[in-house]
Amino acid sequence: MTIEISGFTRQRVTVADGIALNVAVGGTGSPVVLLHGFPQTHLMWRHVAPDLAADHTVMCPDLRGYGASDKPEDTDGHAYSKRTMAADIVALARALGHERFALAGHDRGALVAIRAGLDHPHAVTHLASLDVLPTLDTWDVLHGRSAAPGFHLYLMAQPPGLPETLIGAAPDAFFGHFLDLWSTDAIPADVRAAYLEASRGAVRSIVADYRATATVDVEHDEADRRAGNRLRMPVTALQQDWGAVLGYDAADRWRAWADDLDHRTVSCGHFMAEESPAEIVKALRDLLAR
Repeated sequence: MTIEISGFTRQRVTVADGIALNVAVGGTGSPVVLLHGFPQTHLMWRHVAPDLAADHTVMCPDLRGYGASDKPEDTDGHAYSKRTMAADIVALARALGHERFALAGHDRGALVAIRAGLDHPHAVTHLASLDVLPTLDTWDVLHGRSAAPGFHLYLMAQPPGLPETLIGAAPDAFFGHFLDLWSTDAIPADVRAAYLEASRGAVRSIVADYRATATVDVEHDEADRRAGNRLRMPVTALQQDWGAVLGYDAADRWRAWADDLDHRTVSCGHFMAEESPAEIVKALRDLLAR
């Protein structure tokens, strides 16, 4: 049985040559795009999206390489760069009739959203990031034993072959580890099964997404840092208090990228849109009112 977001319809939208994204769309009004994280699909927004759809057109795609979206081979190391994935989202919104839109992303989707804000400032009106730091800062704050929870970042950064083989040998154990470790009871059995099924069929593209974050995505962020490129739209960053654990000031890290920043520390876990949807809806509505 296919799980759907209540009141939303799904369609496939071509965003690049030979690449189409699966997207759930609902509501009417000013456009908002919601991007999922790892190891999830657009279903992670199932509580938040219907609320926003009361007065917004809400688009919830599966990122390229995830869910029911296309999963091209990564032949040049750029197929899953956040620059490429951000261009997908701009093309998706445009194909659905929206040249400008608000954008919120969780985890991997947040990295795509940040890149979209940097590369396409005239398209992204507002930006929300859920539980990540920008790529450069993510690598910079991981040190020693305290970085152990991020072991998957290092595993999937390895050259093609080994990560895919290891993860592909036991995909449910690998992806299920994160769903169980990072969640309380916010992900019911049927949704968990849907996430595992989707991830099981996307090992190579998920690894390619993470590998890009250790290679080409770093290069793009470094170039922006040198050029002084910043996020010029209103930005809301919602995070667990990882700074207290890893010894950094998360808000200060974000201020280096965003001119108009609302940084909030949340009390819920990593899957915050599923654990505390009312809090996330309020934060997004506050952002859209700025």
